[in-house]
Amino acid sequence: MADTPEQNFLKELQRLERRLDELVVITNQLKDENRSLKQRQDNLIAERANLLQKNEQVRARVEAMIVRLKAMEHSS
Repeated sequence: MADTPEQNFLKELQRLERRLDELVVITNQLKDENRSLKQRQDNLIAERANLLQKNEQVRARVEAMIVRLKAMEHSS
C-alpha cells in the first residue's frame, strides 16, 4: 500500500531530524577538536619561544668561550 503525502512528509521530516542530530554531534566534535588544536598550537608556540631563548643563551655562551680561548691563545 502506498504512503499518503502526509506519511511521506513525516518520514522525510524524521530523516531530516536524524540528519540534523548527526550534524549537531559532528559540529560539537569539531568544536572540541578545534579547541584542543588551538591549545596545542599555543603550547607549541610557547615552547618554541622558550627553545629560541635557550638557543640564544647557549650561542652567547659559546661565543664568549671562543673569545676567551682566542685571548688565552694570544697571551701564550
